[in-house]
Amino acid sequence: MGRLRNFEAGVFRRLRRDPPAGKIHRIAFWLFIAYLVFLAARLLPGAAGTFFRGVDDLVLLVLIGFCIPLFWQWMMGRVLWKVRNRLVVTYLLMGLAPVVLFVALALILLYVFSGQFAIFAANGVIETERAHIVSANRSLAVHAGHILTANPKAASLTLPDLEDISPTRQRPSIGFAAFKNGTPLALVPAQFHDTSIKQPPTWMYGSFSGVVADRAALYLRAVYTQKIGPNTIIAITNLPFRKDSVDRIAQGLGVVAITSGLTSDDENAPTRVTFTPPSRNVVNIQVNDKSGFAIEGGVLPPKQHFYDVPVTFIAPLETLDWQTGNHLATYIQVSSRPSLLYRRLFITSLSTGAWLRDVLISIAVFFGLLELIAFLLAVRLNRTITKSIRDLYHATEAIDHGDFTHRIRVARKDQLAALSRSFNSMTASLGRLLEEQREKERLQNELSIAQEVQANLFPQANISLPMLELHGACYPARTVSGDYYDFLLFGDIGLEIALGDISGKGISAALLMATLHSAVRAYRFAGGELMMAGDFAAAGRNFSGRENSDCGDMFEEPARILALLNRHLYRSTQPEKYATLFLAHYDGASSRLTYSTGGQLPPLLLRADDSVTRLDCGGTVVGLMDNVSYEQGIERLSPGDILIAYSDGVTEPENEFGEFGEDRLLEVVRRHRHLPLEAISEQVMQSLRSWIGGQEQPDDITLVLARQR
Repeated sequence: MGRLRNFEAGVFRRLRRDPPAGKIHRIAFWLFIAYLVFLAARLLPGAAGTFFRGVDDLVLLVLIGFCIPLFWQWMMGRVLWKVRNRLVVTYLLMGLAPVVLFVALALILLYVFSGQFAIFAANGVIETERAHIVSANRSLAVHAGHILTANPKAASLTLPDLEDISPTRQRPSIGFAAFKNGTPLALVPAQFHDTSIKQPPTWMYGSFSGVVADRAALYLRAVYTQKIGPNTIIAITNLPFRKDSVDRIAQGLGVVAITSGLTSDDENAPTRVTFTPPSRNVVNIQVNDKSGFAIEGGVLPPKQHFYDVPVTFIAPLETLDWQTGNHLATYIQVSSRPSLLYRRLFITSLSTGAWLRDVLISIAVFFGLLELIAFLLAVRLNRTITKSIRDLYHATEAIDHGDFTHRIRVARKDQLAALSRSFNSMTASLGRLLEEQREKERLQNELSIAQEVQANLFPQANISLPMLELHGACYPARTVSGDYYDFLLFGDIGLEIALGDISGKGISAALLMATLHSAVRAYRFAGGELMMAGDFAAAGRNFSGRENSDCGDMFEEPARILALLNRHLYRSTQPEKYATLFLAHYDGASSRLTYSTGGQLPPLLLRADDSVTRLDCGGTVVGLMDNVSYEQGIERLSPGDILIAYSDGVTEPENEFGEFGEDRLLEVVRRHRHLPLEAISEQVMQSLRSWIGGQEQPDDITLVLARQR
């Protein structure tokens, strides 16, 4: 098998073609090889050559069967892959195929019409001959009637002057016969007495005229019967079909052949045909046990132009057997040319025929020009369609390679041009979207960095005092948060708590939050340094009564810190920027909480006995107005008391039942107060998420919990 594959690959490599793909292709290849081998074996002499000739023909037939699907695959994969070729095939099927069929139908109809006209013309000549002999026969009958009326016992008839029987001069082969009561009458002169007619047939009654076959010959006969007294007179005129008579029929038509033989009852019988020498220009035919004959006359002239092709048509010729009266299978065949038929058709008006011919030729030329114009227009439309598709194909390839600056040149105003313009617009939009996406990714990266930086601003470790548990959590509504909380330790028993909410959301709020965070810590550390330098010694004595206190003394007055922060933010930020802030100082030695609220939602103090204290002492928001003073309050914490400080993102989320509210917040904390503060915070967040449902988080959520041990 491997050697066969190598042989295939080698053959196709030399032919610069791809090796066979698929079983059908491979089988067709080996059938072709076998066909070539058997084709050479056909040259062997004798029975071997005959055997291989049959085998080769069979292999060729099978090869053709396998090549049909391969040809179809090649058409679909190569030729019809291009839209232009598909459109060409479509135009051919839709436009050219009907034209070809119509032309073929017209040619067939023209051929049939020409053949029928030729048969009609030949039958017309025969009919004219029949009318002539009927006229001659009637004259003979009238003449015989006059003679027998004068002499009823007459046994012979003297023919009238031949000038009175018009066909006799042009047709010397014409013959006559007369019978009185079935007995032949002698005719004078004797050369016109047709002695071949012995007696009238038994099937004959009255008058008759037509073609008859009698003793292997064909005749045109007319019979006329009349009653004269007691006598019945029958006059018969006979004109045999010979070459000269058939030549007269074929004159101006071409070649006319009349064949006859079998009766209509024997048409389906097996036929054995033998020919006998001609007699009187008639070819005698023996068909089985029946005699037949064929008569041919006329000459087919050479063609006058390239479309002057022979037209051959055959039609039945009504013929009776003279002896029995049965119908015979007789046919007339005419071979002519369109030029002869045209001349025959317009023989009475050649000028009109020539004019009509010129008109028809002019119409044909005009229609041909219209067809040519239609074809050129179709080709032009085809090019416009395929050019648009080709441009779109190249444009998609350019975009696939990342070239979003590629544009299709549009010069037309049609739907394909609109499609190209739409594609250009789409490409430009894609370029803008990608640029925006890159910018968005850059901003996202920067936001990620900002988020990381902001996360470092929140307390990084669990901060607690021996007498106080602490927990804080912030959940931004966006990447960065405008909420703020912080824990500042003062030794082992002092703690500062800060919780703020910046107006707005996003980057601006996060930047202001960072400013507030920095300011709070700066006042904490800067205040300590100043007090240690003695600049605020007096103030220190007034505030704490201790001259050498550490840097936490200043934070024992949250109201003053709020006033300093308000002045700082008012003078360093835009007028519409402000913050709400809650500051508290916890003294672990006395369990005392000193606080001040600057516009922040009042924190809640959930006592051990389930009572609630609102920490609402303070003032307005920070940074909105200058020279604002703040009040501060003091609360003592008992074991089990829980401080709940929160931003508005905790209580203001809404659903169809309204806001989440302080009551639900207190209910969640009260129900889980025995749990660690982290677990209580998680329960609050679960309740908030259930309350919000599938909606987006509306605002930053910040929650600070502190519990006295």
